[in-house]
Amino acid sequence: MGRAPCCEKLGLKKGRWTAEEDQVLTNYIQTHGEGSWRSLPKNAGLLRCGKSCRLRWINYLRADLKRGNITSEEEETILATVNY
Repeated sequence: MGRAPCCEKLGLKKGRWTAEEDQVLTNYIQTHGEGSWRSLPKNAGLLRCGKSCRLRWINYLRADLKRGNITSEEEETILATVNY
C-alpha cells in the first residue's frame, strides 16, 4: 500500500529531451503558467510524465535560472551568513 503512481508509464518517453520538446514545454508554460504538472504533458502534447516536465522546467529551462560561477558579492553574502 503506497502512493498512487504519478502517471501511466506506458508509452512515455525516457532519456534525453529534444530541442523540440523543450520548446513545446517552454511555450506551454509561457502561455498557461506553471501548475498542474500532472495534466501538463497531455495538454501540451508531450509524451513525458508531469514529474519529468516539472524537473526539466525547474532545473534547466526557467528564464530566471542563473548558471555559472557565483559573484564575489554572492560569496561575501554566503560567508557573512555562515559566520554571522
